[in-house]
Amino acid sequence: MSGTTIGALLGTAAVAICAEHLPMLDAVLPGQAPESVEAMQAMVGAGVKVERGERYAVHRGIAYVPVRGVLSPNSEILERWFGWATYHGLIDTMGALAASDEVRGVVLFFDTPGGAVVGVQGAVEAVKACAAVKPVHAFVYPLAASAGYWLASQCTEIIVSPGAWVGSVGTMMNSNQPVQSGSSGYQDYILTSQHAGAKRPDLSTDEGRALALDRLNAMEADFHAAVSEGRGISIDDLKVSLSRSGNTAHGGDVFWGQDAVERGLADGLEDISTFIARVSALYAPPQQRQARAMMARAKAAQAKASL
Repeated sequence: MSGTTIGALLGTAAVAICAEHLPMLDAVLPGQAPESVEAMQAMVGAGVKVERGERYAVHRGIAYVPVRGVLSPNSEILERWFGWATYHGLIDTMGALAASDEVRGVVLFFDTPGGAVVGVQGAVEAVKACAAVKPVHAFVYPLAASAGYWLASQCTEIIVSPGAWVGSVGTMMNSNQPVQSGSSGYQDYILTSQHAGAKRPDLSTDEGRALALDRLNAMEADFHAAVSEGRGISIDDLKVSLSRSGNTAHGGDVFWGQDAVERGLADGLEDISTFIARVSALYAPPQQRQARAMMARAKAAQAKASL
């Protein structure tokens, strides 16, 4: 089967993506847009749905934003055909939500293995800027890896659902080179940054690998700095937290459940119904909060009277 792949839309630049999901880049795009975009189940649980062409939905003062799929700088096909997030889209979205008087809180629903490095810093800054003026909650259902976690790290809090994964902090790139001059055979190469050149360095040579690694390590340093600031963890402690062995060269792993919380990569563990109920109560209109408080006091009084 031939056709344009998802990876082709990202080009040959470095990526920040969970290694287990690299095969997604080889998936071939369909010849035309799907008839419908599958709703993100976490958002269905919140009682909202983002329609095709929409980037978020506002429900009772809370803006719900899906951050799903392979993340790209500005791929219209991936965004409009599949409902996948783009960095340019997130920049526009977070700016609009930060300025909106209607929106009292923001929830980013994460279901992404990561994506391109190009453009991610702008989206990271947009999430950070929005979180500086109103609460931004990250709910991981079930994956916020690599570039996805880069974004989540700037939120006011990160909540992971049971079985959800976070982490995979690091960058990587792949390339191929002719086996020999004039040969039709190619050798594939994949490099990762130190802790997890030219337009196309020759990865079959020491010089080419060194050039590519310098680039990856610089990107990784930016990644670490953003997560360190967003999560309030020193860079040295962060590097240790991202490794299961304690050897910082073995970082870039993914973590889940209470382990992710204990490492400082998340703030809590909640199922979808508990999370939605808590966030909805936080940002309910004042009259709803008053009514709930009166009801709670009435129930308490009734219970006391029955003693």
